[in-house]
Amino acid sequence: MVEGKGAILRDSRGREYIDCMGAYGVSIIGHCHPRVVEAIKRQSEKLIACHGSLYNEERAKLVKKLIDVAPHGLEKVYLCNSGAEAIECALKVASKYTGRKIFVSMVGGYHGKTLGALSATWNPKCRRAFNHLLYPNFKFVPYGNFQKAEEAISDEVAAVLVEPIQGESGIKIPPEGFLQHLRKLCDKHGSLLIMDEIQTGLGRTGRMWASQHWGITPDIMCVAKGIAGGIPMGVTLARAEIMDSLKIGEHTTTFGGNPLACAAACATLEVIIEERLADRAWRLGGEFKRKLLEIQSNSRIVREVRGLGLMIGIELRFDVYNILMKALDKSVILLYSGKNVIRLLPPLVIEEEQLEKIAEVLEELLREEERERIGK
Repeated sequence: MVEGKGAILRDSRGREYIDCMGAYGVSIIGHCHPRVVEAIKRQSEKLIACHGSLYNEERAKLVKKLIDVAPHGLEKVYLCNSGAEAIECALKVASKYTGRKIFVSMVGGYHGKTLGALSATWNPKCRRAFNHLLYPNFKFVPYGNFQKAEEAISDEVAAVLVEPIQGESGIKIPPEGFLQHLRKLCDKHGSLLIMDEIQTGLGRTGRMWASQHWGITPDIMCVAKGIAGGIPMGVTLARAEIMDSLKIGEHTTTFGGNPLACAAACATLEVIIEERLADRAWRLGGEFKRKLLEIQSNSRIVREVRGLGLMIGIELRFDVYNILMKALDKSVILLYSGKNVIRLLPPLVIEEEQLEKIAEVLEELLREEERERIGK
């Protein structure tokens, strides 16, 4: 791939594709959004690097914007370079604040591949080669299991780490009341609730933060992927008393919060808010999902269509590899989530006719796969 604009990618041969991968959710406001491009150009002529030990106006501007859109009470911000780094900060600050060592994470949860984030990640395939290095004090609770959560969360638990919607394990939406149950258990035991909004945040699900669908306010929240319009950035937000438990020098970064990334992130947040992309994701995602449900009603190989906004999963009875590869031949880039789930994370600026084209391609490919798998 050599060029991108909006929801379109162009390869080295000049062929165009509708992008439903979105760089695994990074291209949330589309490829090369003009306002982000302009912000990067402007800032690159002023100052590119500025260590966190010095103040910078672009960083200060971004921090204010983040606090303004964050869930109530999350008023201290740590800027880094990736989602995994945002998780690392969350784990360290939760342990420091509570003085506890035990963490509870979810079966099916994915939080990154650095050692702390990987310790909180359930997938055995990701963990297997590094088990001897991983932190042993993580408990895993089946996602959505009220009883198991109650058994695991105690006065010894520093924090519970959860994605409001599980992305990597198949676009899994929690059963009604589950996230509220986690919030109550954390309050009861003095544990912190960490929301991983790295894939679900920034309007992707139809609200600025997916946790808002269930009225949940976390103690710590992690953001990344699309936050800087494609420039690497991660963010950890927390209540002031939690973040203030870190002493100066206990958790720092060389590149985090550099002016170039901050300028891109300011422009990205402005686009999301001013263009009402969360509302757009809710409307377009709802229409698109209805079309996919119609396809499911006429299919014998589609088990379920699920998701919120423009975060959608199509679970099949078979491996999705053939469909992903054939979609490329039809100029559509899809994503997977496990072996049998087609995951759709298109830019929130995707056009209605582009979604209609994707639905047509999916219907054709699913029908073809059905014929090949189980006959007429």
